[in-house]
Amino acid sequence: MGKKTISENEINAILSPADIEQQQKQENKIRRKFWPTLKNALAQLPFAEDVVTAYFCAMDKNTPSHVRGVLLAALAYFVLPTDLIPDFIAMIGFGDDVAVLTVALSTLKKHMTPEQREAARHALDELKSDRKAN
Repeated sequence: MGKKTISENEINAILSPADIEQQQKQENKIRRKFWPTLKNALAQLPFAEDVVTAYFCAMDKNTPSHVRGVLLAALAYFVLPTDLIPDFIAMIGFGDDVAVLTVALSTLKKHMTPEQREAARHALDELKSDRKAN
């Protein structure tokens, strides 16, 4: 099977903020699926702290709506198990997710607060402790 790459047009389409109703659906899905998906992807995500910070930023009602919209779109793509490259395919399954998240994070990093970053560090420490205990 050849390695599929994600195009810039595909990334832009994925990161287009949805309408308010769709954003609420994305937020609900992310709240349910983010942590289990992150736990599965942790070993493959070199920038997990940024992804978790993006989660806290997207869930923060004080984050500007256009920023929340893009982050919700990127995180929704991350939690979908079957996207352009299904996540269960070892080593490359999260490749397209990484591309989408990288674009969103590099564009919106300035909107992430020190408090959100600290919450991300704490959450990751707990997640890593849980993984070691199991």
